[in-house]
Amino acid sequence: MPTRSEQVRESFVALMSQTTRQWRRVLDEALQPLGLTQATWLALLHIARAPQPPRQKDLAASLVLDTSSLVRVLDALQVAGYIERLEHTDRRAKTIHLTAFGQETVAQVEQVARATRRRLLAGIPQADLETAHAVVSRIAQALEETLRAGDSDEGRAG
Repeated sequence: MPTRSEQVRESFVALMSQTTRQWRRVLDEALQPLGLTQATWLALLHIARAPQPPRQKDLAASLVLDTSSLVRVLDALQVAGYIERLEHTDRRAKTIHLTAFGQETVAQVEQVARATRRRLLAGIPQADLETAHAVVSRIAQALEETLRAGDSDEGRAG
């Protein structure tokens, strides 16, 4: 029989994945009155939070989507008036910009997300949240380093 320590280590990633899926589902339900789906509100948030207007391929990477799936999402966002695609210095690459309506919608999404976060985290002591944040940050850093090392290895192989 596995020890408690082994059980925690073995179930940790599955628990994080399940929590992320459920968190997005709760937020998705809270955002339905705005007429947004998870695909659209996530894309809007990624566009809004990008340091500069993203190119389509960068947004696809950020959302972990293939470009054909992202094109459908962007087409829907553009038709609804949330975004516009503008030519960049490289005419082959368009950047994605929020319209004024898109910016207003993102502000509403952020407000709903804040309220949801407050409600869901209300009963958790601050010290526990800080510990959890530190642990997940360390895992994220280890994953990033692993991915970077993999990219470096691929570059050397070619």
